[in-house]
Amino acid sequence: MTEPVTIVSAEEAAAATSAPSCCGGPAVAEEGAAATSAPSCCGGPAVAEEGAGIREQVRARYADAATRAAEGGGCGGGDLYAENEQGELPEAALRASLGCGNPLRVADLHAGETVLDLGSGGGIDVLLSARRVGPTGHVHGLDMTDEMLELARRNAAEAGATNVEFHRGHIEEIPLPDASVDVVISNCVINLSADKPSVFAEMHRVLRPGGRVGVSDVVAEDHLTPEQRGVVGDWSSCIAGALSRSEYIEGLTAAGFADVSVEFTGGYAEGMHAAIVRARRP
Repeated sequence: MTEPVTIVSAEEAAAATSAPSCCGGPAVAEEGAAATSAPSCCGGPAVAEEGAGIREQVRARYADAATRAAEGGGCGGGDLYAENEQGELPEAALRASLGCGNPLRVADLHAGETVLDLGSGGGIDVLLSARRVGPTGHVHGLDMTDEMLELARRNAAEAGATNVEFHRGHIEEIPLPDASVDVVISNCVINLSADKPSVFAEMHRVLRPGGRVGVSDVVAEDHLTPEQRGVVGDWSSCIAGALSRSEYIEGLTAAGFADVSVEFTGGYAEGMHAAIVRARRP
């Protein structure tokens, strides 16, 4: 399952929005992350200025998760997958899963399609996608963490997956050609980016016309301000950087997507939900 987060009520969050370091809860301080102490740190110019610090905070967290999973530890989100799906996967892939949902339940993959998994981690969704698209299809996994990429490649070899490829890079700068994939999936990763407009633009760029998005993510209720989200939880626990439902829809629409929808599927923290995000490139 996803790692636990400290739940703060909406009232407590609202009362604390004037405090400095609105993205920097205890986990940030402990990790020495450079998430800004400016009151606007959960949105606006301060985020862009400190994006590198946020990225490093996230990288360190998931590098540690990969190391623990490779050594037989960790408590991944394998329970988000059906028993038959779990049976298809190496144990290390299940241990390394830190997702908040199962994007394959909404991606509706077909044989022969090309799939891109943003923030592929230990490879759980890549390997499951590979089974669905078959030998005539192909699945790309993209991750910025060397430890996760090493684990994912080892898991792919153990699973005998020959139609997968893992890339090192950032979801704001996808290292794939224009109009090269049919489906973009992601599992609780887009909320970790400090530059979501770039992520949405890149998703649109790499999708072929008619291509689709099926993403699991953490999404805030519309009444919760960016500052309040930063009080509820830190960036690397998928809270401070989460968009609201309206922000998600507006962001994908501005990037050129159609048929955008955000459906809450379960509670995550006060005012925050695991959600399914769907969209289509016209």
